[in-house]
Amino acid sequence: MNFKMQDKQNQLIERISDTHLIVGVDIAQQLHVARAVNFRGIVVADPLTFENNEEGFVKLLSWIQNLQKLKNLDSTIVGMEPTGHYWINLSKWLYNQNIEVVTVNPHLVKRNKENRDNTQSKSDKKDALVIADMVKNGYYSFIRPSSESFEKLRVLMSNRDVIVKRLVMSINQ
Repeated sequence: MNFKMQDKQNQLIERISDTHLIVGVDIAQQLHVARAVNFRGIVVADPLTFENNEEGFVKLLSWIQNLQKLKNLDSTIVGMEPTGHYWINLSKWLYNQNIEVVTVNPHLVKRNKENRDNTQSKSDKKDALVIADMVKNGYYSFIRPSSESFEKLRVLMSNRDVIVKRLVMSINQ
């Protein structure tokens, strides 16, 4: 079977229907910003700023549920950049709340900044909107939940890499 990238993107776009609320979240260390659009990319609410803790996550969920009721939407897909490790807690928490979470490529977000307003300006609100637009247009990837032991192994491997680099630096000195 000959599979083309365009076919995959078309499938990702077709998954989003007119009953979807699409939320883009710009991830930061302490304060995240969320923007919501409909399946056509029309902004349906003011931006939401929330903290990177459970209280903030509950605030986001309440905001999403209110928008769903207000706009008569029954499905939500939340997109975010997987930069650093700050996105992991939010994605797991939303996954446990039965909300679909996807990621977008950070390099594509940077390149798509001009699509919305024809400027290269950067702000958290704009980035969240760009992320929502990218999800709407099928430029996203699914998150595969991993076991706790796998995550611990990944942390150990990362720590090992750091230690090996330090060891090599010390030997070279």
